[in-house]
Amino acid sequence: MAKSHNWTREQTIVAFNVYCKIPFKNSNKAHPTIIKYANIIGRSTSALNMKIGNIGRLDPELRKRGITGLANGAKLEKVIWDEFHGNWEELAYESERLISQFQNKTIIETNQIDLTDLPEGKDVERLIKTRVNQNFFRSSVLSAYYQKCCITGIEISDLLVASHIIPWCLNKEQRINPRNGLCLNSIHDQAFDKGFLTITTDYKIKISDAIFEHKENQSIADLFLKYNKQKITLPDKFIPSQEFLKYHNDNIFRG
Repeated sequence: MAKSHNWTREQTIVAFNVYCKIPFKNSNKAHPTIIKYANIIGRSTSALNMKIGNIGRLDPELRKRGITGLANGAKLEKVIWDEFHGNWEELAYESERLISQFQNKTIIETNQIDLTDLPEGKDVERLIKTRVNQNFFRSSVLSAYYQKCCITGIEISDLLVASHIIPWCLNKEQRINPRNGLCLNSIHDQAFDKGFLTITTDYKIKISDAIFEHKENQSIADLFLKYNKQKITLPDKFIPSQEFLKYHNDNIFRG
C-alpha cells in the first residue's frame, strides 16, 4: 500500500491523532492501531509508524524524559504540530472528522455515537462534538498510561476512567488536553473527583484526612491508605501538568 506521493495535510492530521492514541514506545508497523489507520489513510504501516516517530521528535515532554523520535522529518509535521498542539478540541474533532471522511462515513458512525438520547434542535451538533472529543480524550489518556491505573496498576479497560484533573465544567480550554488527565480506576476516580485524594506536584498520592478517619476499616486501608505518599506511574507522554495538579491540591482536595 506504499505511496510515492507526499503526505497531505489531512493525512498528517490523522497521524497526529494516532500519535495521541498509541503509547510511543509501542509504536511499530505491526501494531493493530498503526495497521488500522494506515489502511484508512492509504499509507503503508511503515510510513505511518515513521510519521509517528517524526511527530514524536517535536514533543518537548518526550525530550525532557530522554525519549526522542526520529531525527528528521517534514516541514508539514511541524506546521500541524504548531497549529494543533495545545489546541486539543480542534485537533480532536478535526482529526476524527477526517478519519470519517477517509472512510466515507459520518463522524457519528465512526465514533459510534448513540443518537437516541440526544435532544432535537441546534444543540445536537454541539453535543456530538462534545462526545467525539470526550472519546478522543479517553483514548489519549488511557493509551499514555498503557491502559493501567496510575495508582493501582489495574488494567481492566472497562474499569478505567480518563479522569480530569481540573474538572470538565471549570476550564473549557483544558477539557481535551491529555495533560489534564489521569488514568484511574473507577473507585479512585470518584475519590479524586470528590477530593478524598490528590496527586501532588511531585506526582505523589496524598490521601485526605477524611479517609484516615476510617483507617480501622480494612477495605479503606487496602484501597487508599497503603498508597499514601507513593508515586504514581507516570506516562511516557502527556505527563500531568503540575499547574493543573496544584489547582486540584488547592481547590478540590479536602486536606
